[in-house]
Amino acid sequence: MASITSQRLDAILGSWAGRGPAYSELAERLRLLALDGRLPDGTRLPAERDLARTLGLSRTTVAAAYARLRELGCLDSVRGSGSYIALPAPPPVAAPDETGILDLTKAAMPAASIVGECIGRAVESLGPELARSGYEILGLPRLRIAVAEHFTRRGLPTEPDQIMITNGVQHAIALLVRAVVSPGDRAAVEQPTYPHAMDALLAAKARLVPLPVSPEGWDLDAAAAAFRAASPVLAYVMPDFHNPTGASLDTAGRERLARLAAQHRMLLVADETTALLDIARGPRPPLAAFAGSAVTLGGLSKLAWGGLRVGWIRAPRTLVGRLAQARTGLDLGTPVLEQLIGAELLAQEDLLVAERRAWLGEGLAALATALSTHLPEWTVPVPDGGMAVWADCSPHSSSRLVMASRAHGVALTAGPRFGVDGAFEHRLRLPFTARPDELRAAVEALAQAAGDTSTGPAAAPLVAV
Repeated sequence: MASITSQRLDAILGSWAGRGPAYSELAERLRLLALDGRLPDGTRLPAERDLARTLGLSRTTVAAAYARLRELGCLDSVRGSGSYIALPAPPPVAAPDETGILDLTKAAMPAASIVGECIGRAVESLGPELARSGYEILGLPRLRIAVAEHFTRRGLPTEPDQIMITNGVQHAIALLVRAVVSPGDRAAVEQPTYPHAMDALLAAKARLVPLPVSPEGWDLDAAAAAFRAASPVLAYVMPDFHNPTGASLDTAGRERLARLAAQHRMLLVADETTALLDIARGPRPPLAAFAGSAVTLGGLSKLAWGGLRVGWIRAPRTLVGRLAQARTGLDLGTPVLEQLIGAELLAQEDLLVAERRAWLGEGLAALATALSTHLPEWTVPVPDGGMAVWADCSPHSSSRLVMASRAHGVALTAGPRFGVDGAFEHRLRLPFTARPDELRAAVEALAQAAGDTSTGPAAAPLVAV
């Protein structure tokens, strides 16, 4: 289990004192830190006497705050062992019918303008493939070459035999987990993180190790401590325009994370699904440029169209061979026509990136302006790229907001869907992938929902991409 020192806890508590009793205010701030993911589930809190000394409080006050947290179900205390943050996991409930609702549970854009013509050219080039078997476990050579060239252009020299083509990035995640994770293994994931990566790891009976990340960036000191304490077999990260926070890891952070992975003999997995969705940041080297054994996942769903299920894995050659063996139990290759379309799209990568940058820039500007107008009390960090903002909707419960928003015609995903063990109740992911007029209408609806008195848990969406 991870633990936190009283000095570190004092630093992240900030100015917590309010008008109420000190024990109640301290308990509420600790509860919010847990719900926001800054105190991950299972974190061992400092001893009462130690924390009281650091905060300049009486031990009785801290003991009363801990007792209040236990009443709220946010703390487990074990005699002789200590007190541990505890968060209940949200129940898996199917999402309601989204018919007639502006669906912002999916951070996804309509198809790019060139998708149709690329489909046409792919159909015209299909003829020679019809004379072959159509089974390509690793992928069509043409597309593997195109993906290798994609990495090489970005400063990461790559050969086609380091590439496997998959049925989208989620398929790549599931395949990788199947090949390298055994039941009971620990796997590090960012907190918050992409929900379906968590789903794949939990389905493999992995034990999740949270790595704190916020719109301001990664806490790599906490990550180093987690790696020392847990020895995970892999770490799944999104270093570029992280989903959902929008943060990007700087070059020094990439170098340090690569060193930590090597030090702990841990497989570093970089999900680059959103890596090319740059609005104002500028290019950064792929994480694998600093970690030769790292695995990189990518695909065309966010850049081109979600209906095109083409993804890829870049990995050391030996691991690609293992993945090929593991894949035969799942499927026998990505459809040929989709791969030909993917090759056509990658040949026009610069055009795709420019079009998406313009679309997302307009959406982000519209969303940020609408939020500052209708919900000025919210804290909304504006990212340099990606597809969503990670809004702090305090003091509202994001689960209740999601429930109320449906009555106003907008479907959203509550913060706890992105957190390990139900964290981030006061965070809300707001995609800016819809048209500006739709985003403005969605924020107006959200502001109306925030004024509602609706209560109760939100139904967790089956899909949040």
